[in-house]
Amino acid sequence: MIVDPDLPHPKRRIYCNRTLNLRSIGAIGFDMDYTLIHYRTEVWEAHAYEHAKRRLLERGWPVAHLEFDPTFASLGLILDLDLGNVVKANRFGYIKKACHGTEELSFEACRRAYARELVDLAEPRWRFMNTLFALSEACLFAQCVDLLDQRKLEELGFLSYRDVYGGVRSAIDEAHMMGHLKSEIMAEPDRFVELDPELPLALLDLRHSGKKLAIITNSEWFYTRAMMSYAFDRFLPEGQTWRGLFDLVIAAARKPVFFTMDSPVFRVVDEERGLLEPVVGGLALGEAYVGGHATLVEEAFGLGGEEILYVGDHIFADVNQSKKTHRWRTALVVRELEQDLDALESFKPEQAELSRLMAEKERLEHCFSQVRLALQRKRASYGPQVEDSEEALEAQIRDYRAQLVELDGRIAPLAERSSRLSHPRWGLLMRTGNDKSHLARQVEKSADVYMARVSNFLMQTPFVYLRSPRGSLPHDHGPEGGA
Repeated sequence: MIVDPDLPHPKRRIYCNRTLNLRSIGAIGFDMDYTLIHYRTEVWEAHAYEHAKRRLLERGWPVAHLEFDPTFASLGLILDLDLGNVVKANRFGYIKKACHGTEELSFEACRRAYARELVDLAEPRWRFMNTLFALSEACLFAQCVDLLDQRKLEELGFLSYRDVYGGVRSAIDEAHMMGHLKSEIMAEPDRFVELDPELPLALLDLRHSGKKLAIITNSEWFYTRAMMSYAFDRFLPEGQTWRGLFDLVIAAARKPVFFTMDSPVFRVVDEERGLLEPVVGGLALGEAYVGGHATLVEEAFGLGGEEILYVGDHIFADVNQSKKTHRWRTALVVRELEQDLDALESFKPEQAELSRLMAEKERLEHCFSQVRLALQRKRASYGPQVEDSEEALEAQIRDYRAQLVELDGRIAPLAERSSRLSHPRWGLLMRTGNDKSHLARQVEKSADVYMARVSNFLMQTPFVYLRSPRGSLPHDHGPEGGA
């Protein structure tokens, strides 16, 4: 018997916000795009960008010279439709980094623009990039903001950045909905899809442990069938296909409406005749459907609420709504997490040095402040007094200030490198400086667990008890906190 006593590598772990005993889960539903099927993001988004650009050209936009920049944006950014900015905020909604159009704003310019502003995603001003499909949209929006600033969109009647966003968003939606992009992907899947040979085995483990499995995707049936067959069948035992892994397949689900409304319209797929037949009654296990709603899934499985886990990549359409409306347990796939974890691992020696220097700075600042207070009290003749003269205290202040300046000179380059980890412009997904990012806050609120890829279930097994870590609070440091 082969037993690996070590925990999985950080990139292969499942990270827990809310304790989850997988043994108590009776059914697991999966999104498909960027969940069960992972795309080569740069290739997919470049194609979506070109399709959207073509539609803008047809409408007279002067965008022929524009090119997709895969390094411009990252997951978790926010579009400011009032100012034409792309921003990164911390968990409290304070904006810490920003670009106007494609140009990065300085610290001072960012502070001037947002000194009195907090991001509230309920306001129409903000658009949250919570899926990798938004990368092409953010890039094209920023480039068209530049065009508006250069007065190259005036003939089209665009007067505001919000107008520009509306045009870009419409073109992006058409690129995804018209079918040409998906036809190209199905014709050349090797160009677009990143295969994961471990994923079918992970699902086989889950299925043979007694869990019901389902696909619930917004993609059309023809596309779902083609992509799942391409990505799964080659890795399954001889004679098995992807359909045998799933008790239910629901295409064109129209999430988030799938979770929020009991739509009466759904059809079963008759593969032999190539037809969609109207359904009377509930869902039958082993079938594939188009449309439907979450209550039908619960009835088909005889399960509900916390007995069902849903796994997806979209914070709002997948995990937020399934949790909020049906109290399903939730898992978020954040593929870029692997890149962040690699960056953090490589930065470990420098991070240890940065932490040491910051601790030294905190000590020096405390000493510096104590001496300043002692000098203040001596000059004003109040409170406890020290024996040192004013001149001696002033000399100590100069000495501490010099030490702090020297220390800041050593901290600055390390802090700068830390802020650019993983992404050269925006840094780590889950952090904004030392604080959690707005994306991290959304993940905390909506996802019980999160992981870089679905095949991480293979490393954790169907029987894992995932425990959330003890919450870290500022006052945890010291004798009680052990830090």
